[in-house]
Amino acid sequence: MHHIAIIGAGITGVTTAYALRKRGFDVTLIERHRYSAMETSFANGGQLSASNAEVWNSTSTVLKGLRWMFTADAPLLLSLKPSWHKYSWMAEFLAQIPRYRANTVETVRLAIKAREFLFSIAEREHIDFDLETRGILHVYPDRRGFEAASKVNVLLREGGLDRRAVTDGEIHAIEPTLTSHFYGGFFTPSDSTGDIHKFTRGLSDACVRDGVRFLYDTEIADITQHSDGRFEIVATQPDAPSNGDRYDSVIVCAGAHSRQFAAMLGDHVNVYPVKGYSITVCLDDETSRCSAPWVSLLDDGAKIVTSRLGADRFRVAGTAEINGFNRDIRAERIAPLINWTRRHFPDVSTSRVVPWAGLRPMMPGMLPKVGPGKRRGVFYNTGHGHLGWTLSAATAEGVALAVEASLGH
Repeated sequence: MHHIAIIGAGITGVTTAYALRKRGFDVTLIERHRYSAMETSFANGGQLSASNAEVWNSTSTVLKGLRWMFTADAPLLLSLKPSWHKYSWMAEFLAQIPRYRANTVETVRLAIKAREFLFSIAEREHIDFDLETRGILHVYPDRRGFEAASKVNVLLREGGLDRRAVTDGEIHAIEPTLTSHFYGGFFTPSDSTGDIHKFTRGLSDACVRDGVRFLYDTEIADITQHSDGRFEIVATQPDAPSNGDRYDSVIVCAGAHSRQFAAMLGDHVNVYPVKGYSITVCLDDETSRCSAPWVSLLDDGAKIVTSRLGADRFRVAGTAEINGFNRDIRAERIAPLINWTRRHFPDVSTSRVVPWAGLRPMMPGMLPKVGPGKRRGVFYNTGHGHLGWTLSAATAEGVALAVEASLGH
């Protein structure tokens, strides 16, 4: 039986393991943490959002970023500390601007396909992950933002997404707990939300039941391909000597760390870590539970998204920080999320809020790297950026098909 090693037990690694195991492959998943879904798949915004598929490679986004550079609480923050990785990524990002339209349409199509796979997996494996299928509501405080979104809507529709314009009155009819008023918005009834951490852990359990081997607390030191084509992975575990297990194929699903593993395998995969923040507002009293929204929101002006995760949790997430592998949770980046919650939902108590920061693994063109590397037996499923939760079920199928094709199945 073909033995495959997957590096990384976040949402992409676990969905990939599941897709391959269902096709009869012998799968080992290697993860440096003690559990799956402990990094970027821990506490993201929760949205399964084809409606948020617009890539960032546009002149308008770049100009906004330049204006925000010296504002501590801006939605996008760029560290000026020099780094070859950062500047090479930014150069490739700018070079992708001509592909803005094509990449946005392709991302929408991939997101719609992923939705079907994810829902079928959850139903088949009986995974409870606080799924809400109430749609996603984009809101715009001014005419300028709404008209810009109308142009994006043309691309989303081209990709097959049904997203309709709504008035301020319709916004409040869709989500009555909103106290603020807006120029207008767009509603996507087919989008949904859920807890990425609960889903990934539940799917990990399903993989174990199906025979997938998980190696947790395992740090990979080196990967070598031998003359027989097999890969030796030298890894260490706490209080254990290095081992040199061999595999027929290696799939890199290591999120923001994928670049270093790609280099070991002879590839250049320019994933960059773009930090995002979230807060989980604990809805401890009845007033807060009744005053928090159930419909998912995206405030495009503030670049903030929300998800209701069951009766007693409200997730608010946003901001992008280009600052290398820094994972510090900075108070001035958390404050806008709390203030936004208080402004739009004043009756929701923010006395108990859990902050979090994670590194989104972004490719310069904003589309994930899915498929084979230069060497036979090397594959990638990484670089999903802010849409890992949205796209992972489809890209897992894509890389599984690529593995089958390489073996002549």
